[in-house]
Amino acid sequence: MKKRPFAIAIVVFFVIFVFFAGIILIMSSSRGSGQKFALSDKVGVIEVLGTITDSKAIVDQLIDFGQNHAVKAIVLRVDSPGGGVGPSQEIYDEVVRLTALKPVVVSMGSVAASGGYYISAPANRIFANPGTITGSIGVIMEFTNVIALMDKVGLKTNVIKSGDHKDIGSSVRAMTDQEKALLQSLIDDVHDQFVTAVSEGRHLEKDQVFKLADGRIFTGRQAQQQGLVDELGGLQAAIHYAGELAGIEGTPDVLYPAEPKPDLIDYFISRTASEIERVMLKTDTQGLQLLWSQRQTY
Repeated sequence: MKKRPFAIAIVVFFVIFVFFAGIILIMSSSRGSGQKFALSDKVGVIEVLGTITDSKAIVDQLIDFGQNHAVKAIVLRVDSPGGGVGPSQEIYDEVVRLTALKPVVVSMGSVAASGGYYISAPANRIFANPGTITGSIGVIMEFTNVIALMDKVGLKTNVIKSGDHKDIGSSVRAMTDQEKALLQSLIDDVHDQFVTAVSEGRHLEKDQVFKLADGRIFTGRQAQQQGLVDELGGLQAAIHYAGELAGIEGTPDVLYPAEPKPDLIDYFISRTASEIERVMLKTDTQGLQLLWSQRQTY
């Protein structure tokens, strides 16, 4: 019987398409039903872990829980030494917005310092372990100068720039006094924004925050004494308190954001392409074997 590789590939493609389409429909329906038909009021827990370099995932989770009617309160579990100014401010802004909709409680883990404290400040209540490292209210920029090393190895550099300050912070030349003043003014402005956020979030006088905002770190117990933290306790204490704020009786059910799901469409396409390639290769191999056997017969 004459083989038709293209027809075989089409059949394989159709079978795989039906299989994965069914999986997508099942997962989509179950994902939607979890949001719409929640059986009880819940406390949502969102984790901020590690250095804050990007805000999108956390902001999306905050928005999602803010719109989820089953989530009556949110616990922001912060275990971060800080990170970028911009991403920290974007998360901060979303926490501020969310506190107008439902209670937000922060639970500090091992460390919640610098940007980790920044995003915690606007919460309705902040919990920290007695040994949590927190605070570090400050801003820093660091520049490395390698002129001496370049002189040793005989390297030279040429810079073409459109303005005097375009290469500010360059590692291959000394920084001028004017450049130092410019960068210091930038740091001072961002620092003032940080202090203002803490002052507003913690309902403290700005002058009082400035006295604590020299970059020093605190234990959770020290931070509580300074008014930077409300209560000492772990994650479960924060969850129970959030449930009480939301009016949930007893131990509240906890909801975490869904794990990122693989893109089934991309997976389906790649698997289908691989299967088609396998079928075509197998057919081509059979054809070569036939030609070889015919050649041997000659």
